Amino acid sequence: MFTRDDPQEKHGRVTLHDVAAAAGVSKSTVSRILDERLPRSESETARKVRQVAAELGYMRDVAAASLRRGNTNTIGVIVPRLTDTVMAMLYEALAHACARSGRFAIVATTDDEPQADRAAAESLLQRGVDGLVLSTAREGDDFPVRLEKRGIPYVLALRSDGRSMSSVGDDKLGGYLATRHLLDLGHRRIGIIAGPGYASSSRGRLAGYRWAMTEAGAAIDPDWIVESSFGIDSGAEAAERLMGIPARPTAIFAMNDNTAIGALSALIKLGLSVPEDISLVGYNDIPIVSRLSVPLTSVRVPFDRIAAEALDLLCRGAATPNDRIRISPPTLIPRASSAHCRPAIG
Repeated sequence: MFTRDDPQEKHGRVTLHDVAAAAGVSKSTVSRILDERLPRSESETARKVRQVAAELGYMRDVAAASLRRGNTNTIGVIVPRLTDTVMAMLYEALAHACARSGRFAIVATTDDEPQADRAAAESLLQRGVDGLVLSTAREGDDFPVRLEKRGIPYVLALRSDGRSMSSVGDDKLGGYLATRHLLDLGHRRIGIIAGPGYASSSRGRLAGYRWAMTEAGAAIDPDWIVESSFGIDSGAEAAERLMGIPARPTAIFAMNDNTAIGALSALIKLGLSVPEDISLVGYNDIPIVSRLSVPLTSVRVPFDRIAAEALDLLCRGAATPNDRIRISPPTLIPRASSAHCRPAIG
């Protein structure tokens, strides 16, 4: 039982100072004797210090020791939100990649607010992370530049600013694959739920849509391009808007699976059948989409590879200037939500 003067009762965690006071030696002596990286001393003082440390229940603070050496083996991850399955999958992939290399990932969220990533970064940096992985990059945002000026290691993931070290999917190719799939099924009136313009992923997928449509000689009605957020409700609103135009599409390419799920719910409420009345393609291939009542055709993003490349860039840097942005190719996964074109309704 601890006495009233016992340091563990007073402070909770026994410190080097506590051991030094009890052993009657300096703190630096205790630190040197208990440092497992140094040769083990068998002097009388060393044996006494180890005995006192054991009696007091001293445990070496690995995190504090790492901080003193300037390396904690922890990586900070900043995502808009973890309720977004895509971001949860990215974080999980980063956590696995960190574990394989003896590191640990901790996460902070921003709700995709432009200034919240600053507060999230400061919180993580105060916890001693070795570097940051950000999936919150926005067009025109100078936050990555600020991190660079401060000498803070960072890498962007899923979204890029075009200059920072980044690990992303090939969004332009993914947008092309989704649209090309619908074109090959005979669709020419293809609407797109285009996502927010501030995200490079949205802009890339929209560019892929335009590429495929132009290649096929298909006209693009400006009304078929509806900007949205990445959320389910936004997808539903965009689908309702697309179905309300006179020359409405026979197929929809949704910028991500959340917006595709929202679109699917809106189409069903409008009395339309997928894919009989309208085909639908999503993006990211999150696990739930293959289990929907109408399994969703989607573009699969290689999150594990993107995470591994992001961690490699963060920890080892780019080998050449052309290596600063690493792009991983996606794969189209056809399912029941896309079918051959039928005459448009209305």
